[in-house]
Amino acid sequence: MSTSMHFGASKTIFQYAEILRNKMTDAEKIIWEKLCNKQLGVRIRRQHPIWVYIADYYCHELKLVIEIDGGIHLKKEKREYDIDREVILNEFGIEIIRFRNDQVLKELDTVIERIIEKIEELKEKQFLKPNQYTKADKSPPV
Repeated sequence: MSTSMHFGASKTIFQYAEILRNKMTDAEKIIWEKLCNKQLGVRIRRQHPIWVYIADYYCHELKLVIEIDGGIHLKKEKREYDIDREVILNEFGIEIIRFRNDQVLKELDTVIERIIEKIEELKEKQFLKPNQYTKADKSPPV
């Protein structure tokens, strides 16, 4: 598996992500206003290509995807797709946190609090990871 922040995403996926960035929902626009410019202490990208998928928001530093789901995600087929997608992204070491559009629109402060909590949790996990190489090594493994 690729360790780049795009995990081998194709040119087509990049083009589709650009289209999505220009067609954001109201909820996506509102949450982006709170996530952009490192306001939560980490860089978060919007409509970010990851392999064959596009994450609504992605923090590569923490391998965190933030999804804002509309009503279509309540349909059985879409829920099954989301579950399969999440399993695959987890295999890349990526964690996913999901919110519904109505949560963003009606409970924005709570959504932001939950995102901050997840960011802090992942920073703590990252901090507690044992060093992957010894002092005798001149550089970390590539």
